[in-house]
Amino acid sequence: MSNQSRRALLGASSLMVIAAPALAFPDRTLRIISGYPPGGLNDIIARALSQPLTAELGQSVVIENRAGAGGSVGAAAAARAAPDGHTLWMGIVDTQAINPFAYRNLQYDPDRDFAPISLIGRFPFALVVGPSRPNIRTFPQLMDAARPSPDAVTYASWGVASTPHLAMERILAQQGVRMLHVPFTGQAPAMQAILAGQVDCFPLPAGGAESLTRDGRTRAVAVLAPAEVQLFPGVPTVKSFGAPLDSGLWKAIYAPARTPAPIIAQLNAAIRKAMTSPQFIEVFRQQGAVPEPSTPEYLAEFQRTERVAWGEVVRSSNALLD
Repeated sequence: MSNQSRRALLGASSLMVIAAPALAFPDRTLRIISGYPPGGLNDIIARALSQPLTAELGQSVVIENRAGAGGSVGAAAAARAAPDGHTLWMGIVDTQAINPFAYRNLQYDPDRDFAPISLIGRFPFALVVGPSRPNIRTFPQLMDAARPSPDAVTYASWGVASTPHLAMERILAQQGVRMLHVPFTGQAPAMQAILAGQVDCFPLPAGGAESLTRDGRTRAVAVLAPAEVQLFPGVPTVKSFGAPLDSGLWKAIYAPARTPAPIIAQLNAAIRKAMTSPQFIEVFRQQGAVPEPSTPEYLAEFQRTERVAWGEVVRSSNALLD
């Protein structure tokens, strides 16, 4: 082959490479990793999002539950995933803003290892008293029952240094009482425990609290929110008892770091559209919340602000883990 012919062939090959279309995204099933067991709020919201997101992206979206270590097991798995947009992470305030201060040997970095996509929403909490304490029907009665000794009343959470644990410790410190903390591996196991009378009370997201109180075996004595929560009309806020606390739970969607910006933009647009579906909005209504889609930039700044606030709470509570 002559040099001229060879150059012509190489030139044609280069043109073919330049003209070749980019790999379509998504080209296979996507997964949303959740750091908590099935049945809890994280699982409920992830599954509610997966259905309209499947329609928007044209590929199936499945949920993968990887529970353990306050959501850190799932977060580490998501951080190690290929940055191609086919693995998403349902992060929450615990995993993105609390764990960096609570765990001495955290296996991921919320800033370095994840690319923000969109905030999903914020969820108010309600403090529920279980059947083990049938005579307690108000927040002051619950505080009075705890005054005799630190072990007089027990409360559940979904883990040491979790949102309900830290929120409850702030309330108790303000009230000048102590309770025995009983951590579980997730929201659903803690809900089962309070129904079984194994623990006395539990601060949990309002939707889960409402499901516990339907048959009257448990009672909501206060809400951890700036104002009254629609699911619990007439139930006072803890702020009305002097506890300056409106702690709730927020959730957001992330991709592994180094996911290409065009894919992040495509995912953001699809998620924002999915969150307008009537089915998704109804799930939020059942949780006493409203969807809050955002830009990636807003989520990044929001997470930084939350990190500062919750870092102070963790340091004051000394809730440190290995």
